[in-house]
Amino acid sequence: MQERLEISPQELDQRLNSGERVVILDVREPEEFAVAHIAGSVSIPMGSVPNELQRIEAFGDQGDLAVLCHHGVRSLNVTAWLRQRGIENCFSVAGGIDRWSLEVDSSVARY
Repeated sequence: MQERLEISPQELDQRLNSGERVVILDVREPEEFAVAHIAGSVSIPMGSVPNELQRIEAFGDQGDLAVLCHHGVRSLNVTAWLRQRGIENCFSVAGGIDRWSLEVDSSVARY
């Protein structure tokens, strides 16, 4: 049985608040990241992910990877791609930063 690919923004928030080591990998474009991001997240645009695979693997060694985009489509694609390359501890944040802003932290700008 395939492990689930997504976590909810609330689950990510709970894991962060509990002190669990989670690296937030934001795969949006730099101009999107500049408008809104979660503090402490790492910006690696989707198109750069293949070239940054070793760096991403190193982040995965530090803890689970929460892959984030605007609405959850790009992050789901990146998560599936990373899983195919053996990085099993990565999850797409369902609904992306937009849902994070709506349901977890309204101080994060919506666009």
